[in-house]
Amino acid sequence: MAKKPAKRFYETVSYKEVNGVYIIFLDERALKTPGKKMFSVPSKALAQAVAKEWDDQTDKIIPTDMPLTRLLNVAIEQTPDNRASLFLEARRYAGTDLLCYRAPEPRLLAERQSEQWDSWVKWSASKGVDLKTTHTLLAIEQSEVALSAVENYAASLDDIRLSLFVHLIAVYGSVILAMAVMEGELKAGKAFDISRLDSLYQIELWGEDEEAAEIIAALKSETEALGKILEMI
Repeated sequence: MAKKPAKRFYETVSYKEVNGVYIIFLDERALKTPGKKMFSVPSKALAQAVAKEWDDQTDKIIPTDMPLTRLLNVAIEQTPDNRASLFLEARRYAGTDLLCYRAPEPRLLAERQSEQWDSWVKWSASKGVDLKTTHTLLAIEQSEVALSAVENYAASLDDIRLSLFVHLIAVYGSVILAMAVMEGELKAGKAFDISRLDSLYQIELWGEDEEAAEIIAALKSETEALGKILEMI
């Protein structure tokens, strides 16, 4: 049985700088993560954005309407103790990166993949993540150098950025696109569209289910919101 949304239990939302970080307050009570850790963020802009998510809640608190709060809960509560496993998760995704697997046919789809994906594969190679591509269904064995480069990149990120990086990888199915967003080379929404190239081609041929379209639109909107974290930290 799905858990019922909690009732809004606070009147006001505010934030305050405390020892170089920003704390969110619901009335006079400091916001904490579900695991009771102090919820703090490194910038005023991010504090404002989180505070707005809480202030925008009406009678009920809807967690799906608060993507920043949810990702930051993970970054604060889970990421510090799980960094090594997240490095390995990023490495594993690199072994099956979406942009590395190309359709041999139809020609139009293959051309679109080349047009939209090749430049990003080359870009990632310039960053040390040189992944091979294939037009077959057979799995590619990527080089140890490339996979280690992904792992090292993940290890270079702070907890918030690492949480965002791994989240974007999962949404896109691509380490390459996630890296491009992290490095400011792509907007999160544009990367989302690039990752859906195959699906968009199928929609052109067969149309799109209305319910599925709503789900995809919501996921893109959430991804765009999360991408803005990089502008606020």
